[in-house]
Amino acid sequence: MKIAITDWTFPDLRIEELIVASHGGRVEARQCKTEQDLIELVNDADAVVTQFARLTPPVIGAMSKSRAIVRYGIGVDNVDLEAAHTHGIPVCNVPDYCIDEVADHTLALILSLTRQVVVQTQDILSGHWRLAVPLTEMKVLRETTVGVVGFGRIGREVARRLLAFKCQILVHDPMVSASSIEAAGATTATLLEILSAADVLTLHCPSTPATRRLIDEETLARMKRGAILINVARGDLVDTLALSKALENGALSAAALDVFDPEPIPLEHPIRKFSNVILTPHIASASPTAVKALRETSAGLAVKAARGELPQNIVNGITTPRLFQ
Repeated sequence: MKIAITDWTFPDLRIEELIVASHGGRVEARQCKTEQDLIELVNDADAVVTQFARLTPPVIGAMSKSRAIVRYGIGVDNVDLEAAHTHGIPVCNVPDYCIDEVADHTLALILSLTRQVVVQTQDILSGHWRLAVPLTEMKVLRETTVGVVGFGRIGREVARRLLAFKCQILVHDPMVSASSIEAAGATTATLLEILSAADVLTLHCPSTPATRRLIDEETLARMKRGAILINVARGDLVDTLALSKALENGALSAAALDVFDPEPIPLEHPIRKFSNVILTPHIASASPTAVKALRETSAGLAVKAARGELPQNIVNGITTPRLFQ
């Protein structure tokens, strides 16, 4: 049994190696940088585990034996789902990974910007002791309308935390019923309603053809002037050059991004120059507990598929994989 791992950001792969070895298999891992690297690695793999490497149609087409592709995480936008479906290969994610971590990070970013924590810290470090911003920029969540776009596991946890701060919560998610949203203590709204009403807009939707560049020049122009944008979901949900222009002309008062397009952020990108922007390097999911569970679950799914069992958490509609028929 060969489990191929295409890339990883962990110190080592000891957890995965132990799990695979306990079932008589082996891990073959490379930090793949090119499509050809990937093709060579996955060609004879019984299952493939991936983190950020792009699994394109040629890469997936080269998987002559693979019984599953497993993504380290919730989103699967680095995997061509249609190509995997065409080849009868299930694509699995870890949907209950890092829910609390990302929700906590979202609240940390919202509170940091509404209470001007970073700006105040920078001002003190430069030698001052004062209110570093106009008083009108000090916000209280009780008087704030927060728009939540995407109401899956993470969006729900963000809303649950926001309720404690007594703010009004508007939610847009066409896949979730109004009754479910209202039962969670929020109000259902269209995207246009949220854009025009939200003081804070936070994104928690997946990257799909319908959501890529959801926040662009047009939607930014529809946002409430002085609003704050939070993105901890996927970098390509936001047109970052359009966002930079909106920050520069004051259409938005601030933004916080844990994800970006591209990653890492280019050194010359204009988003780096703003003092009212908080940037974190795609680490909202990070905690020892979450990462351990992610790695164990991913390795377990890969082993299960390689042993001829149908794995859980299939996201590309495969019910009878080609090698199980």
